Amino acid sequence: MKPAPFGYHRVFSVAEAVEHLSAYEGTARVLAGGQSLAPMLNMRLLRPDALIDINGVRDLAAVRTDGEVAVLGALVRHATVEWSPAIAARLPLLTRVAGYIGDRQVRNRGTIGGSLAHGDPTGEFALASLVLEASVRTSGPGGSRQVRVADLYAASYATTLDPCEVLTEITFPASPAHYGFAEYCRRHNDFAVVSAACVGDRAPDGRWSRVRIGLGGVAEIPVLGERAGELLNGSDLADGDIAAAAQAVLEVIDPPNDIRASAAYRRHLAPVYVRRCLTEMRDGAITMQARMRDARPAASASRNRRAGDEAA
Repeated sequence: MKPAPFGYHRVFSVAEAVEHLSAYEGTARVLAGGQSLAPMLNMRLLRPDALIDINGVRDLAAVRTDGEVAVLGALVRHATVEWSPAIAARLPLLTRVAGYIGDRQVRNRGTIGGSLAHGDPTGEFALASLVLEASVRTSGPGGSRQVRVADLYAASYATTLDPCEVLTEITFPASPAHYGFAEYCRRHNDFAVVSAACVGDRAPDGRWSRVRIGLGGVAEIPVLGERAGELLNGSDLADGDIAAAAQAVLEVIDPPNDIRASAAYRRHLAPVYVRRCLTEMRDGAITMQARMRDARPAASASRNRRAGDEAA
């Protein structure tokens, strides 16, 4: 199929975009990467009066860092998130999930702002942003405002944004050091049936803190397993602790029945994938800290050899 007729406006500032959206009184849509919007137009699932193309707003493609805090413009492409060293250093979970989105062509064109505004309950960026406690900045007729990703979604494919608002950037606070991610799809790069993501910090004595666990595909919106995370704070993430947390996430999910899986199957998979991502996070942290421990004596020995050579 082909889309229904629509107007088209290419803009070069956020203010211009807001002006056009306001002129259409909520019946226009913003065009960023278009990787979700274009298929919906072609299938006539959406029939907007106009598209407001924001790809000419260059400021929205910037990545800014301030210490451990990262701010990503709405037009930052999936591929940039996947390959940027600055993003990987501060937000390794975000980098990890980017590789699960679509295929190479989709990642070269799709944008993080578009993904968040689209509101797909199986979307990897929405899940990771929720777990990482991100917030979005928007601009509209009434000015700008900050919205937590935890408050961004009202229902499946429905955000709390006003139709005349433009999502302009996403702010990520300092992230915990360790993460895990696990996802089940019927085939490679398909929409996720169930996904799970987690972050946390591990102390030298093996105790964990700041553990956050999120799931996608198991409700109308991505959800946080808050009690599951609380169960793990102060623990050493032993297998029994992980199993208890995995069962606790069943309290917050309400899986749908659709063509990809039944609600019962998703309910079965949710704790399985939470266990997998928590185990990955624990084992990765142990391995990382062991490597750092092994590297310290080697570095000390090297310094001692240099000092001996200089004395000679």
